[in-house]
Amino acid sequence: MIPTEVKVGYVFRYAYLWDRESQEGREEGEKDRPCLVLAIVVIDEEGIRTVRVLPITHAPPLSPSDAIEIPPRVKQRLGLDDERSWIVLTESNRFVWPGPDLRPPLSESVDGYYGPLPPALFEAVKRGFVALARGGGHVSVARTE
Repeated sequence: MIPTEVKVGYVFRYAYLWDRESQEGREEGEKDRPCLVLAIVVIDEEGIRTVRVLPITHAPPLSPSDAIEIPPRVKQRLGLDDERSWIVLTESNRFVWPGPDLRPPLSESVDGYYGPLPPALFEAVKRGFVALARGGGHVSVARTE
């Protein structure tokens, strides 16, 4: 099932478009991956929501402040693989929810999500994101419908 309701702080599967792919002129992400709904950025007068999502990757960050590692116990609870993974803070995608690039999770799900991050981990992600964004260390890729 593809998620229809926006749930901030939840992990879902999405065809994430990296900034480097966007710079190459691509409009589709290379592969589907888990991502985190960081925030609802805008709700227009018709109730249409634009969200910001952060990618989750197995690639370790160049700098510790560029990403936050997901603890193994959290990955297991979400039904993700056993490899180390990081939530990238240096870039994001913005799009109108739900959008065509949402995918059903690889594991069984009632609502289309893997599940929520623990509150303390989500707060750490938000703090790290805000610090990078304020310092100009974040790139946002706007997705089209």
